[in-house]
Amino acid sequence: MRIRSFQLSDVNQVMELLQVALSEDCYEDTKCAFARQLSWDSELIMVAEVEEEIKGVLIGTIDQNTGCIYRMAVHPEYRRRGVGRSLVSAMEQRFQQRNVRRIMVAGDEHNKAIMPLYEAMGYGASKFLEAFQKLGIAAARTLTGSN
Repeated sequence: MRIRSFQLSDVNQVMELLQVALSEDCYEDTKCAFARQLSWDSELIMVAEVEEEIKGVLIGTIDQNTGCIYRMAVHPEYRRRGVGRSLVSAMEQRFQQRNVRRIMVAGDEHNKAIMPLYEAMGYGASKFLEAFQKLGIAAARTLTGSN
């Protein structure tokens, strides 16, 4: 397995993965957030590649000095194989490179199923950002400087 930054040539595979791995509602929310983050900073989108096929994706963002893990999707056939843990570790390293002071996990309804993974990686309840459901709005204000 290889973890790397998203590349524009990955867009079709990532969109297919999101559709397979997420519920319909979650997919709709995520594809908009994915497009916004892609336009701002594609290096905060990490992919897990197995035999040149994308089997996992993690979308992160930075709001001031806080990194946020917004959404993770892992192909159902590759779950519980360390893909998610590897993606989170890679994002943590990326956040460290960017001098992020703290990391939060979006605690929206769509992430509830994978909260045990985050908890096992040291993200206790105080690290879940319940109000981060609307990635684009909060991040857009910070990134554009508008309030």
